[in-house]
Amino acid sequence: MGFGDCNTQVRLAVNMQGQTVARTGVHVVGNFQALAGYGTNGDATAIELRDDNSDGTYEVQLSLPAPGRFQYRFVNGNTLAGAETVPAACGTDDGTGTLTRVLDATAAVNAPAAACFGSCQSCGTAPITNYSTFWWNDAVFYEVFVRSFYDSNGDGKGDFAGLTAKLDYLNDGNPATTTDLGVTALWLMPMMESPSYHGYDVTNYKATEPDYGTMAEFEAFLAAAHSRGIKVIIDLVLNHASSQHPWFTQAASSATSPYRDWFLWSATQPTYKGPWGQTVWHPRNGSYYYGIFWDGMPDLNWRNPQLKATMWDASRFWLQKGVDGYRLDAVKYLVETGTTLEDTPETFSILEEFHDSVKRVNPNAFTVGEAWSVTPKVRPYVVNDRLDVCFEFDLATAIINATNSGNPAGLRTQLNLVDATYPKLQYATFLTNHDQDRVMGALGGNQALMKQAAALYLTMPGVPFLYYGEEVGMLGAGPDEDKRKPMQWTAGTNAGFSTGSPWRGLNSNYAQFNVATQQADPASLLNHYKKLIGLRTGQEVLRKGYLLPLTAATSSLLSYARVYKQEAVVVVSNFANTAVSAASVSLAVSSLPAGTYQATDLYTGQAAGSVTVDAQGGFSSWSTALPALAAHQTWLLRLTLAQPTATANAKKVFALQLYPNPTTSLVHVELPASAATQSKLTVYDLLGRVRSTYRVAGRTHTLDTSSWGNGTYFVKVESGKAVSTQRLVVAH
Repeated sequence: MGFGDCNTQVRLAVNMQGQTVARTGVHVVGNFQALAGYGTNGDATAIELRDDNSDGTYEVQLSLPAPGRFQYRFVNGNTLAGAETVPAACGTDDGTGTLTRVLDATAAVNAPAAACFGSCQSCGTAPITNYSTFWWNDAVFYEVFVRSFYDSNGDGKGDFAGLTAKLDYLNDGNPATTTDLGVTALWLMPMMESPSYHGYDVTNYKATEPDYGTMAEFEAFLAAAHSRGIKVIIDLVLNHASSQHPWFTQAASSATSPYRDWFLWSATQPTYKGPWGQTVWHPRNGSYYYGIFWDGMPDLNWRNPQLKATMWDASRFWLQKGVDGYRLDAVKYLVETGTTLEDTPETFSILEEFHDSVKRVNPNAFTVGEAWSVTPKVRPYVVNDRLDVCFEFDLATAIINATNSGNPAGLRTQLNLVDATYPKLQYATFLTNHDQDRVMGALGGNQALMKQAAALYLTMPGVPFLYYGEEVGMLGAGPDEDKRKPMQWTAGTNAGFSTGSPWRGLNSNYAQFNVATQQADPASLLNHYKKLIGLRTGQEVLRKGYLLPLTAATSSLLSYARVYKQEAVVVVSNFANTAVSAASVSLAVSSLPAGTYQATDLYTGQAAGSVTVDAQGGFSSWSTALPALAAHQTWLLRLTLAQPTATANAKKVFALQLYPNPTTSLVHVELPASAATQSKLTVYDLLGRVRSTYRVAGRTHTLDTSSWGNGTYFVKVESGKAVSTQRLVVAH
């Protein structure tokens, strides 16, 4: 029902942190529903609230009848059984004995503070600088192909015992030593029973690959890793099984087999092709079965409840063994709908069920998905309790392209897009993996470029993954087997990988590019990786800091800051083939308090001078006290507050809440109870330009961002002798 120009706009928000949110979502019911066309009063299915930025606050914007008093309750789920019990202290009887919340909507736009579900407390979301982080945000992952890592018994194939023997190289558990690489988590490529070398066609989801060793040897490896503080995730292949799996051989042998419906069959061959033009329907015994990758890997039918239950059981099996999570292969293709073969709503639903199955066993289990797509298409996989993170392929490509071309413009754009797309810090960064030509070859074997690329992705936000051998410059291109060659440990026989004949021939560069040789060279690629990993592990700001782009006076420079609490690391990287003598950078605005900061290059330990941060948290045309920035060199400049700006009117910092953040239109600004009766609110863009200024009376104010461009802004509120600055992301 329309109400013409008399409608009033209302934004309702509820903070569900600490609640187990129902799979059917969060809704609101009220006495306005029938009149305003939102179902009947009390219909808990009609008005759904959304948490689009994964901050725990669910919101909806409504167009309601002319200004008046409205009563409402929030509902966890979509039935009144999940309706909140509103406490008497803030509840009003709706005439039936039920207490409800009340909104006096007297303005054209009304945005009451977000409520805590079932509480009288106002629960605005945490400021964007206090976003959630998890153990994986503190980790540096190392991808291992067990077959190629280290052979303990001379059969030419790597194994669990060999991996265990090399754990001290990866991380010896003693932070005081410098001989280990320092990674804190491992991703094992497929290690379940399989007829192929790669293992992505599983024949038993509850057994180890015999080439790698027994279950007892896997358990011994897992215990040894955990004793050193190393987390372990394993590859889990949900999309398909092996054509040699007993499920499939029985399904293929008879149309009446109980396993028949665990796969996808057709009496005739459909004519459509796969996403890259490949044949996806394959003949077997007079019928055709679906397999998106090849005929040796038939896709599983996730619409079959028995198949689903069996796979969930397998996922729980390894978690109960103690693994810390999963890397999920080919998540885009789980469920097909007609000729739509990827990114279907049914796939997202399966991932939500997977999330529940995993988190019930271990709430801290980590899931990372391979959704090999452009950035905007990856985001749906990491929201609404699906996966924790996905790999950021576009960012990896942008790093390599920028480093090769000497032009950081595309990387700058992609980095900002990634930052604005995902829940804060929740994506996986890398250079290349087991399916791609190795990064050393992609960069032409140039070690300076390799060092630059490593410095970039190991200082960017996200969860970094490095592919085994990347740290010593291994090569690999062409057939997949050649991208997964044996690890190069020494310059000796078989590169120290095996006393027998390796399962695949060695790289030609192993005599120079191996662990033993590079450990002895302080300037080696390996020692560069050790340094960077150690810095990331030791600096909270590099693990948890949010991203801010900086501007540089020279087009060949890329600069960005990581900011956390009252500290920042400014990264300045030179993409040119010549040195830059005046590498000045500018930061328009941030949440850093004003004052003088001492700068230190974390990589070299050199003092880099000082910089004065102004009242907007920025600085202009700052040049360090360091020498020229060499070709492809990267500075990691830690800024530490040495002296806050002292004036006669020095202001204290206070808590300011902005929600929703990110926003699509209206933003609620809430000041603390200690705020003055009159405050000044100023909005800056990322260039430090004042977009608008407001006078705020009382503790609340509503900003309408509908006419603002998408991007990051800073909201500064000055209230008496207190001040606060917070980031605000606008994403229409």
